Amino acid sequence: MSSSFKREEIICLFDVDGTLTKSRQKIHPTTEEFLLSKVKLVATIGLVGGSDLVKIAEQMGGADVINKFDYVFAENGLVAYKNGGLIGKMSIQEHVGEEKLQLFINSALSYMSKLKLPVKRGTFIEFRDGLVNVCPVGRSCSQAERDQFAAYDKDHRIREIFVKHLEAEFSDLGLVFSIGGQISFDVFPKGWDKTYALRFVEKDGYKEIHFFGDKTAPGGNDHEIYEDPRTIGHKVTCPEDTIQELKTLLHL
Repeated sequence: MSSSFKREEIICLFDVDGTLTKSRQKIHPTTEEFLLSKVKLVATIGLVGGSDLVKIAEQMGGADVINKFDYVFAENGLVAYKNGGLIGKMSIQEHVGEEKLQLFINSALSYMSKLKLPVKRGTFIEFRDGLVNVCPVGRSCSQAERDQFAAYDKDHRIREIFVKHLEAEFSDLGLVFSIGGQISFDVFPKGWDKTYALRFVEKDGYKEIHFFGDKTAPGGNDHEIYEDPRTIGHKVTCPEDTIQELKTLLHL
């Protein structure tokens, strides 16, 4: 059983949004305390988020998140930190090329300009190192507007239909579309999903790699790493659920 392993033989990797925090909220002090004072004593711990480091730090209580956790994988691991130091960085711009990237961005903006939603705000496309984030409602929406769009999207499948449209139009670019969180979806080259983070972890010879995430169904941004044969996947529904799974797994 996992509890018989030494700390350096077992690693627990966590999605952030919906797993360690409520969607786009800050981590609760009791969750953070449990991870750092209980879990970290018996297992190596790492974060695997789709967001950039700034957003992960915002949710996880500040920039020193890269020192609190043994690993922090931002943008699915395309920006990777270990023990506070940068160990890897990839760029979608270099990989895809500016010309194709602009074609994609123009097409996505054109599609969104025709959408009728309960509200529309600003920042519909967010460019990150390893991915492009597409947000039909606009990332500058308030929490109430975010919740409103999430409910609307559930009924009208706005993101799902949008993704199908882009998949058909750009089938030759080798892109993957991943719906995560409440309001947006990520676009990145094939293989640049959260399993990308495993290449760094594998080198360190862990006997067990556990992954905890909430968007584990096909199309969700935790699906590939959850299903990966190198990991033991744990589907969770909220931070409290994650804590319960950890208590059972590590006998805490």
